[in-house]
Amino acid sequence: MTRIIWQLIKDKLIKPYLDVDLQYYDLHVQNRDKTDDKVTVDAANAILKYGVGVKCATITPDADRVKEYNLKKAWPSPNGTIRSILDGTVFRKPIIVKNVPPAVRSWKKPIIIGRHAYGDIYKAVDCVVPGAGKAELIFTPEKGDKITLLVHEFKGPGVLMGMHNTDKSIRSFAQACINYALSEKVDLWFGAKDTISKKYHAHFKDVFQQEVDKRKDDIAKAGITYRYMLIDDAVAQIMKHEGGMLWACMNYDGDVMSDMVASGFGSLGLMTSVLVSPDGKYEYEAAHGTVKRHYYEHLKGNPTSTNSTASIFAWTGALAKRGELDNTPELVDFAHKIEESVIECIEGGIMTKDLTRICEPPMEKSFSTEGFIDAVAKKLESKLK
Repeated sequence: MTRIIWQLIKDKLIKPYLDVDLQYYDLHVQNRDKTDDKVTVDAANAILKYGVGVKCATITPDADRVKEYNLKKAWPSPNGTIRSILDGTVFRKPIIVKNVPPAVRSWKKPIIIGRHAYGDIYKAVDCVVPGAGKAELIFTPEKGDKITLLVHEFKGPGVLMGMHNTDKSIRSFAQACINYALSEKVDLWFGAKDTISKKYHAHFKDVFQQEVDKRKDDIAKAGITYRYMLIDDAVAQIMKHEGGMLWACMNYDGDVMSDMVASGFGSLGLMTSVLVSPDGKYEYEAAHGTVKRHYYEHLKGNPTSTNSTASIFAWTGALAKRGELDNTPELVDFAHKIEESVIECIEGGIMTKDLTRICEPPMEKSFSTEGFIDAVAKKLESKLK
């Protein structure tokens, strides 16, 4: 469904107004299958080359999708592939709309999630253990003695996983979060579970603190603070806080907490997402998936009411960043006018079905997928006259 929305955005909000040279990479699961996923790697390298990319939501195929699309295999997440190549950090921030109040009463300001986008469970190797036996973790260094750790003595069947991260990636994650917090002038939190994971999580904590210490003067000058908390304490604190901070999370925590924060602020359809590499490359995308249920209804010829806000903001984020990097303020202003048009539509009662139930007051009427984008286009046109 997001591919359909993507085309509508280009046709109605972008192409009529901009002469933009788009380097296009088709990440539909069938084309990824056809190219043995090389197209995903090519797309990531294009972002490294050009500095800014904008990505539509994509399918990460499970067994059912492999059968449905007759794929060679269950290809990995294209987001994971791109994040690994860019070695980036994902920042997700709610889009605040006055008539869609947060579900958490204390939340008054945006809560930004900074998700470490490399390693851990997303680069893990795992297996189903067939029966009794000994599982060991072995590291063989290029120089020095081999390290062998007993993981578990299995008495019967079970499961096993090994995961990793690197100092380089952890450090760039910390640096990216510090830079983002400084640019937004918001406090920075980091949470992990070092009381239980005394080496893995504790190492994250130590490296993050080292990078904070290097920037302590900048942090003080900006009038912001850094707090380290156990992840469970951070979760408890966030539910009582008014917001207005950047919450840095390890990869899995960031995956889960960004969805929780998005839902708390209204909808995944009201959430921006940008991947930032250590050397300042940017990939903008919607925080949600491909909206499979709506797509199947669309195929039947039934009307849909799919929220395109996050996809539109992916485009505006990328265009504004392109304008910022190229010193073309007119482009930045154009991107902001699209965003203003979207928010004014929603606050004026023009919204898709997902928002009608959670806005205040609730709305009876909802707009179709295309009807909402048409309304945004009409409002944009009036701003550009």
